[in-house]
Amino acid sequence: MTTPVSPVRPLSLSRTTATATRVLRQLSHDPRTLALLMLIPCVMLFLLRYVFDGSPRTFDTIGASLLGIFPLITMFLVTSIATLRERTSGTLERLLAMPLGKGDLIAGYALAFGALAIVQSALATGLAVWLLGLDVTGSPWLLLLVALLDALLGTALGLFVSAFAASEFQAVQFMPAVIFPQLLLCGLFTPRDTMHPALEAVSDVLPMSYAVDGMNEVLRHTEPTPAFVRDVLIVAACALLVLALGAATLKRRTA
Repeated sequence: MTTPVSPVRPLSLSRTTATATRVLRQLSHDPRTLALLMLIPCVMLFLLRYVFDGSPRTFDTIGASLLGIFPLITMFLVTSIATLRERTSGTLERLLAMPLGKGDLIAGYALAFGALAIVQSALATGLAVWLLGLDVTGSPWLLLLVALLDALLGTALGLFVSAFAASEFQAVQFMPAVIFPQLLLCGLFTPRDTMHPALEAVSDVLPMSYAVDGMNEVLRHTEPTPAFVRDVLIVAACALLVLALGAATLKRRTA
């Protein structure tokens, strides 16, 4: 006898916002996670500024890139661990047994962590530009836009990889596999066009490369350039694609 296939439920605003509210309520009772999300990128930027205290131009060169990378990393860590906790505790299975679609669940998580990403990105951008003196040619609002998209991409990646981890420790172990290669190949340490052709080809398909390119466009140009628009659209498209893949990995784990 075949098992009937559950119908695909259309995305519901009420169910999505209810999921987001539940996630935010849970996070409000976890001050250490909130501190990690909000303070760590700011602390890292603060340390970076004074590591290069004798060379402010160096901070200007790499600070904008790291302004996008730090939120991506922290959102990846927190989202992957928080989602895995719900999988292993049985909360996810109970939610999927309710009239709640996979799309509602993923969209709710993305909305909740996206709200936190807005606050995180605003704090980091404000600190870098107005307190630490990051000198950018373009608008700080464009920096904030790219930082926010990077944080949302980190959220999407965290939701996706949580499906393949059996414990919180394993979720953290995915960071070297998912984040570190992008960090090395994104153009932060050396221009991508000077890399070995094989590595340059790999970097061309990694979303962090376009996040760094977008930040560099803001650093050098007063107005949004076609390259900046392309970079922003690619990062946003990658985030949406990974969110869709994350929804596809949501399965009930019954014995």
